[in-house]
Amino acid sequence: MFLLQFPALPEAARDVTSVHGQAESGVISAVLWLKLGVETVGATIIALGILSAGWLLVKALAKRETADFTAIRLALARYLALALEFQLGADILSTAIAPSWEQIGKLGAIAVIRTALNYFLSREMREERHEATPESHVVERAD
Repeated sequence: MFLLQFPALPEAARDVTSVHGQAESGVISAVLWLKLGVETVGATIIALGILSAGWLLVKALAKRETADFTAIRLALARYLALALEFQLGADILSTAIAPSWEQIGKLGAIAVIRTALNYFLSREMREERHEATPESHVVERAD
């Protein structure tokens, strides 16, 4: 069976003989499993985005429509933006259990970086959608 490590558990959670310790240990375990699930969803979304963009690339290469890959980039960017939201959620869950100041600082840095990435991805997608591209039909099919 897969065992999770709890590096910085409060003393009450380590005392699993008390009802409070058992309940806290159960909550910590549930949150860690939820975090793992959310990270898995985020990674799966990235994998699906890569497969989808790869398929669009193969189709564009087969049709010799290689002048502009903007539509393919936009298709991948949509998946990445969604995956970033899930990954940020997983990071927030990881600090939900007795966070240290170091963990809070790391979460803050990660949140700023991921939010900035998501903002710029979204802005680029919005700008590119407003411009007419020769491959706009590829984006419409990807939607």
